[in-house]
Amino acid sequence: MGEIRVNYYDLLQIHPKAEAETIHRVYKLFAARFHPDNPQTGDAERFRLIREAYEVLSDERARAMYDRELSQTLPKALSVFQSKDFTDGIDAEAKIRVGVLCLLYARRRANPDFAALSLLDMEHLMAFPREHLLFAIWYLRSKRYIVQDDRSSFMITAEGVDFLEAQLPGNDMLYRIFRASETGVMVMPKTSFTSFSNQSG
Repeated sequence: MGEIRVNYYDLLQIHPKAEAETIHRVYKLFAARFHPDNPQTGDAERFRLIREAYEVLSDERARAMYDRELSQTLPKALSVFQSKDFTDGIDAEAKIRVGVLCLLYARRRANPDFAALSLLDMEHLMAFPREHLLFAIWYLRSKRYIVQDDRSSFMITAEGVDFLEAQLPGNDMLYRIFRASETGVMVMPKTSFTSFSNQSG
């Protein structure tokens, strides 16, 4: 299959363990939305990628091979996100939101040309299932602290940078997350599919 360049699960916005019926249903929705003949939302390149994703994920053998290759590109979990200081307390949700911002901030600083992380990247770096991250993602998007690119990965905005930097002084826990995020993002595999994203902003 060659080098993984696009995360098909994030592209289709489905769970990596999604069943065939779910894959088919989501594909039909996206194919109709992005088909080049659709005058409102047509996008030939997005449509091509979505069809490519469906062809792989709907074929049992091709999907198994893709999953094996994808697993080799995924980053390792950072220990700071597994500590009791991070996971305990009534502010656990706020810590998750800050953790996502730290990862995206570090990603943009480390590689401005390829500044996005996929939801799957964040799942693995933070050792949280995506179900735990979706509330944080919704909140951060609503506040315009992060945006989503055309391949469904996420990037921090200028507003997100300002918010994060305003929280740093005197916050020891945030500083630890921030430093760990910088280290984790810098050691991510160079073959990660996120490097294929066409990013701007």
